[in-house]
Amino acid sequence: MINKIMTADEAVAGVQDGMTIMVGGFLATGSPEILMDALVRKGVKHLTVIANDGGLDIGQYGARTARGVGKLLENHMVDHIIASHLGVNPKLNEQFAEGTLKYTLVPQGTLAEKIRAANYGLGGVITPTGVGTPMEFEKDELGRDKITMEIDGVKYLVERPLKADYAFIRASVCDKFGNFMCAKATKNFNYVMAGAADKVIVATEELVEIGSGDPDKFTVAGVLVDGIVEGEKKWQI
Repeated sequence: MINKIMTADEAVAGVQDGMTIMVGGFLATGSPEILMDALVRKGVKHLTVIANDGGLDIGQYGARTARGVGKLLENHMVDHIIASHLGVNPKLNEQFAEGTLKYTLVPQGTLAEKIRAANYGLGGVITPTGVGTPMEFEKDELGRDKITMEIDGVKYLVERPLKADYAFIRASVCDKFGNFMCAKATKNFNYVMAGAADKVIVATEELVEIGSGDPDKFTVAGVLVDGIVEGEKKWQI
């Protein structure tokens, strides 16, 4: 069996300037903090980040450090963020105003479905969300022309898949093959991002032996996981 266990620094060693990464989490709940720290140490730049949001800045909700994607923004590592809401972390608007950051807003359900389409090998998904708005006519987040179609007299947008070079996600429990589960609110984007990237890295709170416990507790199959990093701390502000 392939050994997937590695350190956080080994897990991000292949990330290069200009790559596209996905990061799980919702306002940093469920974000893989030890992998964000490793990216900061590596010092990569000009990243495109696909995430629900910009994480948290220092001091927000009592945060003692930046959290989640906020760590990358704090260190000016991101050129473009594709997310569903950007109104919490002030670094986003500051860097946008400076001209160092581009951001693209995608409705949250649409963002999840575009990622899922990449995960499941679909050519896209159709949605009425955005029809009759500028979303219908503007290019998408990757500069692709929008496609519309009509079914039973209803007009839809065809939203194409979103895939990344790396997906960095967080697990509550993971076995040594990569089968994993996320507890409670940490599920968010972590499940849908597993499989939507060329390389999928899981940072886990608890690492267990293969075959230990009830296999039904695992939601995502380890065949989708390329690397496992243990030592993720329980989520806290």
